[in-house]
Amino acid sequence: MPTLILIAGPNGAGKTTFASEILTTDLKGVRFINADEIARGLSPFDPASVAFKAGRILLRETAELIEAGTSFALESTISGRGHASTLRKAKAAGYRIVIHFLWLSSPQESIARVRSRVKKGGHFVPSEDIRRRYPRLLHNLVHHYLPLADLWFFWDAQGSPPVGLANSMTHAISDVDRFIHDR
Repeated sequence: MPTLILIAGPNGAGKTTFASEILTTDLKGVRFINADEIARGLSPFDPASVAFKAGRILLRETAELIEAGTSFALESTISGRGHASTLRKAKAAGYRIVIHFLWLSSPQESIARVRSRVKKGGHFVPSEDIRRRYPRLLHNLVHHYLPLADLWFFWDAQGSPPVGLANSMTHAISDVDRFIHDR
């Protein structure tokens, strides 16, 4: 059975680092697609200028992988619901859906992590975008993404390495919702 792995979380949570670690240890050989990496490949000195084009390429690649029945992983902030549609299509095509969500406690923490990343040569995300996305991504996680997963993991990404807080084998989605809102 092919698997689609979604690595999600706010900007600065360490999604790409997490992906590179699990894809080189636990999930060797699984293809990883990432709109930020696609954009850097298209325009290394100004990836933001080709973000829309990179997103379209990512959607095309995911459709091709699903059609071929190939296991793959992708990353997203899930501040929108577009990838939920991709997950539904994959599920209908017989895929197993696995979600890893990397949680940060606030948009301020996300902003600080992005600033730190930029100082090390990483990509910038405007603070207003992070503040706008943060509540949406938490809502989308609980109401639109986790219900589609066959297996999910909720990680505290405030430290390194991330620490597991909940997973679908021992917790309900309502536990994640309660945890998010109690913070």
